[in-house]
Amino acid sequence: MDTLVLKRVLRGLWVVLAAAVILLAVYVLLPLLYPLLLAWLLAYLIHPLVLILKGMKLPGWLAVVLSLLFYIGGTGLVLTALITRLVKELIVLLQTFDLHTDQWRELLLRVSRNASIQNIINQINQFYHDNPGYHATIDSNISRTTETVGHAMTQLITGFFNMILGLISSLPSLGTILIVIVLAAFFLSTGWERHNAKLISLLPAPLLRPVSEIWKDLRKALFGYLRAQLVLISVTAVIVIIGLLLLGVDSAFAIGLTIGIVDLVPYLGVGIVILPWALYSYMTGNLALAAGLLVLYGIILITRQVLEPKVLASSIGLDPLAMLIGMFAGLQLFGMLGLLLGPVLLVILDAFGRAGVFRALRSYILSGRLH
Repeated sequence: MDTLVLKRVLRGLWVVLAAAVILLAVYVLLPLLYPLLLAWLLAYLIHPLVLILKGMKLPGWLAVVLSLLFYIGGTGLVLTALITRLVKELIVLLQTFDLHTDQWRELLLRVSRNASIQNIINQINQFYHDNPGYHATIDSNISRTTETVGHAMTQLITGFFNMILGLISSLPSLGTILIVIVLAAFFLSTGWERHNAKLISLLPAPLLRPVSEIWKDLRKALFGYLRAQLVLISVTAVIVIIGLLLLGVDSAFAIGLTIGIVDLVPYLGVGIVILPWALYSYMTGNLALAAGLLVLYGIILITRQVLEPKVLASSIGLDPLAMLIGMFAGLQLFGMLGLLLGPVLLVILDAFGRAGVFRALRSYILSGRLH
């Protein structure tokens, strides 16, 4: 093998090995260090308010305490109010589903009595009669599909209740972790400049500038992306809640929040919920609600088209197809949490690319020098 090629292969293997070691270290250490990372994030978020309070001649420790109380207390109050309202409306929504059971049964019966449906059923029966050999195979496939769907639904319901029970049983440990995070955030905030200087001093001098550029670009990309998505979800949820209230729909708050979260899914978004709902309303004779839902869907689409470019202007936007792939990959790897982690990881990789990390690694493999 040519010496130049051999050196490139060895450098490439070294890069792959280093990346594998870093990923393994993250995998092993993250369960142990995530409270410290969350504490650093909390200290980073409250730092602007701490500086404002220090500017008012307050002692550093008091500025940090007041900032923590403001952020944690405000978040707790908002979440408590939201969860309380959401639980109440979910109870009403479940009762509404029970009341509509008879209506759904009548709808299915009416559809099954339709002449076109009856014609299809007669053709299937005639096919069975003319091809008796296929009867057992088709019945077996239908039975297998029904069992698969039933098993999936059972697992989904069981998993949901297990998650609730797990969350309840983990409340004591969550309380302990929260205390650790708050205390760590307090100590980090009171010595913010000192701790950051110590962290920077651990980095070799040649890495200071690249790491600084990566962090600057990553901060803009990641926080900008999360902020943009939060704004877009909030706008969608508010529009849906107002629209449903005007249409006289019960549990508008719970449905609006759900549709706002569903709006994270690229391409499909709110249409997953609103379009089938409008079709069902039309089939049940509620033409006013069907028309209102379609108008609401149009308003959301127009609002998204107007706001999305402006909101995403301050962040690194992802291609919708790339986001969809990232969400699917995240769902397969990490479960429901992966719907958020997938796009976030894509944003991080994109930020590394914009900061020139991959270009520098390629240059190192090819020439042995970082550019």
